[in-house]
Amino acid sequence: MSARSAQVVLGVAGGIAAYKACTLLRLLVEAGHAVRVVPTESALRFVGAVTWAALSHQPVHTQVWDDAHEVPHVRLGQQADLVVVAPATADLLAKAAQGFADDLLSSTLLTARCPVIFAPAMHTEMWEHPATQANVATLRERGALVLEPAEGRLTGADTGKGRLPEPEQIFEICQTVLARASSGQELDMAGRQVVVSAGGTREFLDPVRFLGNRSSGRQGYAVARAAVARGASVTLVSANSTLPDPAGVKVVPVVSTAEMREAILEAVARADALVMAAAPADFRPVSSMPYKIKKSDDLSAPTIELTQNPDILVEVSRDRPRPDLVVVGFAAETGDEQASALEHGRAKLARKGCDLLVVNDVSEGRGFEAEENEAVILDADGSEVPVPRGPKEELAHRIWDLVVAKWERNRI
Repeated sequence: MSARSAQVVLGVAGGIAAYKACTLLRLLVEAGHAVRVVPTESALRFVGAVTWAALSHQPVHTQVWDDAHEVPHVRLGQQADLVVVAPATADLLAKAAQGFADDLLSSTLLTARCPVIFAPAMHTEMWEHPATQANVATLRERGALVLEPAEGRLTGADTGKGRLPEPEQIFEICQTVLARASSGQELDMAGRQVVVSAGGTREFLDPVRFLGNRSSGRQGYAVARAAVARGASVTLVSANSTLPDPAGVKVVPVVSTAEMREAILEAVARADALVMAAAPADFRPVSSMPYKIKKSDDLSAPTIELTQNPDILVEVSRDRPRPDLVVVGFAAETGDEQASALEHGRAKLARKGCDLLVVNDVSEGRGFEAEENEAVILDADGSEVPVPRGPKEELAHRIWDLVVAKWERNRI
């Protein structure tokens, strides 16, 4: 999705991750946006005003008294198309939630009527503290997009959740939010909790061999990123994917179908929607050898007895933890002598009992491990939505469009 040239306010709070905001600023400027950097006083202890001014080509102030005749504490928020705060410290989140206005950044946040994105960065204990979590919940309830922090190396030797998402990922979210706002689309998933599965599960025959499939997880990751950019709180159950964790997403890594089932059933209990974009293995060995299976001298092959894995999509569709949960399945199909790929998809929708089924025709290698996708989204009400070949993000947003429409109908 493209974003037109926009007026962007980049707020920078006083954390060590402030230096990463320089990269975010550069990306926003190179994309053609006019960016006004508004740091806090403590942020200038990490990166000086001269650096921000040189990179943004705009003046840099921290107090409402600077250039008071221009009333910057009101004007900046009123004129902005987007406000993004990166990093957002625990102190800044508290000020924003409580409506403080004691400097230029907090005042700008109060006057902004555009989308607002917070990218938190702090130590794990500070992020997990009930006060911070309450402030985050308040901001999300008001329609702000508060990203989940990443996990990794923090200040000093500490490691954990609280790391600023990579600037490139924050930039992509900014671009999506701006593109949707320019066409009149708001954060229509704000306050929603969704679960997405991605990747392909593995069922081990021995310590080195497994049954699996070609799923890379790209489509599921695109679905997760799209949900974040629309304001949702996202849990991504990821099976054996090598893709980097999407910014703002809680990632739960799993290996087998049984592990995926357990993680999804736990997460979906609090969710408004489940999108099963993963490819769980249909079968698993009855038993797995504790040692590598050796080749025999007579060239014979071992016999492997298989049993069916539980069908997660059927189970969640049948035993929904809440009646208004929207369930979306994926079906990688090929045509055969009996029916076309789409006809197989219609039969599968009836069997699975989900609300929507995304049918991919994967004949001739289409769909797997590619940057683009095409599909037909089948609705349980009998309607069909064809999505032409394009970036996987386009299909992801089309899926969420239909999910949001179902939420709206359920509300009536």
